[in-house]
Amino acid sequence: MPPTRPRTPGRPHRPPGRDPGAPSGERDVAGRYALHSHLGTGGMGTVWRATDRRTGEEVALKLLRGGHHDPGSAALLRFVREQSVRIEHPHVLSPTGWVAEDDRVALATSLVRGGTVEDLLLEHGPLPTTYAAALLDQLLDALRAVHAAGVVHRDVKPANLLLDPTGPGRPRLLLADFGVAVVVGDARLTRAPGPVGTDGYLAPELAAGGPPTPAQDLYAVGVVGTQLLTAAGPDAPLPPGPLAPLLAALRDPDPFRRPADAATALTALRSLHLPPGPPWSRDRPTPDVRDRMRATSPTAPRPGPAALALPVALLLLALGLLVTALLLT
Repeated sequence: MPPTRPRTPGRPHRPPGRDPGAPSGERDVAGRYALHSHLGTGGMGTVWRATDRRTGEEVALKLLRGGHHDPGSAALLRFVREQSVRIEHPHVLSPTGWVAEDDRVALATSLVRGGTVEDLLLEHGPLPTTYAAALLDQLLDALRAVHAAGVVHRDVKPANLLLDPTGPGRPRLLLADFGVAVVVGDARLTRAPGPVGTDGYLAPELAAGGPPTPAQDLYAVGVVGTQLLTAAGPDAPLPPGPLAPLLAALRDPDPFRRPADAATALTALRSLHLPPGPPWSRDRPTPDVRDRMRATSPTAPRPGPAALALPVALLLLALGLLVTALLLT
């Protein structure tokens, strides 16, 4: 287990327990979603594990916190942005539905059960180079589709990279949380007092008031790639290795010296011809992306008294026969 490190900036740590923004007693949202368990809390509201009654599928449901529903509020604007981004790609997590009723606004996405890249780094520590390369490949592939749709994510960081539970095998990453994403050139969504994003992942040109561009997301990929290899904060120096030249180019302060786009960076990554894995490394433990929701599955019924009656009766009968056999002997 790696030593404890501070959590990634921009993702507040909250102690376990009942969430203050959780619905009290009410487990139904707009007649469509049935809430099961609380998954997390953010600045806008809470995230719940729920069932979509329309499809029968389990989803992650983001509920806006009370007071954020007012027209013109920043949280509601972020909600509108996020639900409007529907990019079909195997490594992009897009909304599956949304509802609004009275004082409740909710956004649903597929339920991703393996946690985040941030969780993996906190628990495992630095990742093997080939494993980091597999994650970067999928992230750049996702951004290639996002940028082709004219969208800039603006908040690429480990906490927004979700993982399917694949155990020690090949990871499967999904780029999530498009709450501050913008469509390039849309003046209605790009006006903001200062740069938007998370400290440590912001490209230097944004501090000078530059507009959001795909180059901003590529800079953040360089920071994330460094974290995959170091498990340290976003300001960690770049370690040597086969990924160092590409990550240094992505983190270049001059956006014109970065790769031209995500497709170019992806081509450069694949040209390194790193071993595909697994196995990922002979020198480091194998990363294990486990199913973090198996223990709390709402669909796994607990055995009741009726279900236990038959096994108990059979056990008593077997004990009786054993005692009888011993007495006869």
